[in-house]
Amino acid sequence: AFRRGESRILVGTQMIAKGLDFPNVTLVGVVAADMSLNVPDYRSVERTFQLITQVAGRAGRADLPGKVVVQTYDPDHYGIQLAAKQDYRAFYHKEAQVRRRGLYPPFTLIARLLITSEDELLAHDTAIALETELNAYLDAEALRQDVVQMRALPAPIKRIRGEFRQMVFIKLYARGQTEQVLQFMEQQQLKPVEGAKVELEINPTNML
Repeated sequence: AFRRGESRILVGTQMIAKGLDFPNVTLVGVVAADMSLNVPDYRSVERTFQLITQVAGRAGRADLPGKVVVQTYDPDHYGIQLAAKQDYRAFYHKEAQVRRRGLYPPFTLIARLLITSEDELLAHDTAIALETELNAYLDAEALRQDVVQMRALPAPIKRIRGEFRQMVFIKLYARGQTEQVLQFMEQQQLKPVEGAKVELEINPTNML
């Protein structure tokens, strides 16, 4: 209906930015563009930049000029500023600086064992047991110097579809013995735990 012109305004979530091609669209608005900046994930600025540039690409796709309005509570943030300018190169260099200072990938490697279970206590106890084993392994193999951070904690989203979520999170220097640590974590993942599932994620695309 929108393509045929029966509807003049289309309102949607960020999914609206992906792949829609309407040649008559000349105005796009991004509401609360900075909401994703506050997500507890090191890729949050990258995703915000990507979303704004994708949405902006929906306007002016044919011969008519396009205009994009970005509403934000943080207009001075570099992610918002550079997305508005469509400056990919400047964003790459700025984001690389931020990640280097914060010790985030690609300057480090992040891995986690994600534990899910319908039993909240079992998920918690499994995470603590895996953390204990990983700590013992790091000490036994003298790999502690390669670790930036490691601990067991609840996943940012603690429950999805009736299953409780815990994780054992580790951040390693990229130049260290990452392969050796990951192999041990893979072995932990394969150990059967009745009533719980354990999955190894390396540099997860979503930390939630």
